[in-house]
Amino acid sequence: MPTALLSVRDKAGLVEFGKALVARGFDLLASGGTAAALRSGGLAVQEVADYTGSPEILGGRVKTLHPSVHGGILSRQSPQDRQDLGRIGARPIDVVAVSLYPFVETVASGAERMQVIEEIDIGGVALLRAAAKNHDRVWVVPGPAYYAEALAGLDQGDPEARRRLAAAAFRETARYDAAIAEYLTGGDWPAFPVSGAVFSHALRYGENPHQVAALYRSPGPGVAAAEVVQGKELSYNNLLDADGAWRLALDLPALSACVIKHQTPSGAARLPVLMDSLRAAVGADDEAAFGGVIALRGQIDREIAEYVTSRFFEVVVAEGVTAEAREILSRKPNLRVLALPAEKRQGFDVRAIGGGLVVQSTDAELVPPGGWRHVAGPAAADFEDLEFAFTVVKHARSNAIVITKDGVTLGIGGGQVSRVRAAQAAFAQAGALARGAALASDAFFPFGDVLQLCADHGIAAVVEPGGSVRDEESKDVAQASGIALYFTGERHFRH
Repeated sequence: MPTALLSVRDKAGLVEFGKALVARGFDLLASGGTAAALRSGGLAVQEVADYTGSPEILGGRVKTLHPSVHGGILSRQSPQDRQDLGRIGARPIDVVAVSLYPFVETVASGAERMQVIEEIDIGGVALLRAAAKNHDRVWVVPGPAYYAEALAGLDQGDPEARRRLAAAAFRETARYDAAIAEYLTGGDWPAFPVSGAVFSHALRYGENPHQVAALYRSPGPGVAAAEVVQGKELSYNNLLDADGAWRLALDLPALSACVIKHQTPSGAARLPVLMDSLRAAVGADDEAAFGGVIALRGQIDREIAEYVTSRFFEVVVAEGVTAEAREILSRKPNLRVLALPAEKRQGFDVRAIGGGLVVQSTDAELVPPGGWRHVAGPAAADFEDLEFAFTVVKHARSNAIVITKDGVTLGIGGGQVSRVRAAQAAFAQAGALARGAALASDAFFPFGDVLQLCADHGIAAVVEPGGSVRDEESKDVAQASGIALYFTGERHFRH
């Protein structure tokens, strides 16, 4: 009879899987804890220690590391291999199901070092790798999530299913080893900055139709883990813009809205009513919003659903969607709608360059107004628009200028090679509404020219990082023009 070896820490679905194997004619072989769980479910099982004739030692550190086990897994269907197994009293093992010690969960729990070290699985990883290497004959099952796939493959006798499961096993051990290396590396830098990222699915194409593309998912919150409520397949560009929109939305207060086009904001609003914020964010640059991506700090309700289905948007990202709104949205089936909790992603941002990767910590926080320095002109009457402008400018492409008034963006100049040109673009969009508004820059002004433009257009207050050798020029213009000027001491380039 064929033999299945089971050694799992996660017992979810174990008894049902064992019964399914028995029904398919398998004998069960299991390590101590797994064997006990199978017996409690009414199954006959042989313990590994009885099979090998070697008891578990070192407090359970060594259980399955034995020639009778690994020989049974790695053996091929050749006379020599069969002879070798017979010589040591072993038999072929045809199915290997393993779930590894919960190392990642133990680290996350804040456990002491020695407890964490004990959760480094040795035997389980060895079993998975051996079975995956010999997948031409052996079915490897790297955890409960793969039980159904393995049983279906067994029933169909599908060699491609064995290959897929082998690949899954190596992915599991790779992630596991990366997590251990991460823990042992310590310090400020990750050992593997993209560890844990696994292939999800191929995308239709990349940034352009002649480029191939795929989505890889990693643990933690974010757009890649969002619930896809409805819509066409998300494209490469959709995912980038949705991520940019959601990152900006998370920096804004509840009931805010923003629109992203080509990874830069075209409009944003922070008003007391979410529907009003949405209308204002779209209206800030109605032309750019056509075909854009919307992010909402709140739920999509009936009114919002009616609005977004009456216009052309590529993607809408929100904290949730009411049942009534889902029915309305379904009338426009191509509209992509994502729902996810308002959780900020911490850690590192990774980008590829020729020959390597550049890695940086996520630009997560902004200096609040209480940490700014008033350097020229009268004190600002309030900081809401200044803070709003500085929040949005963080998410615009550098060089970036953002003009706001009454909780709505009036002009955004981003991705320019000159800060003066960025300001000119923002003022051209804002027009006469710029008078009395607030303006933010993502980096310092190297000359007084932008402050002079602010004076010419009637800007009331400006916030910028400061730090230029010519800061005095900007201060002098602000002082002479009655513009409240604040330095944050922190720039927010976004290349």
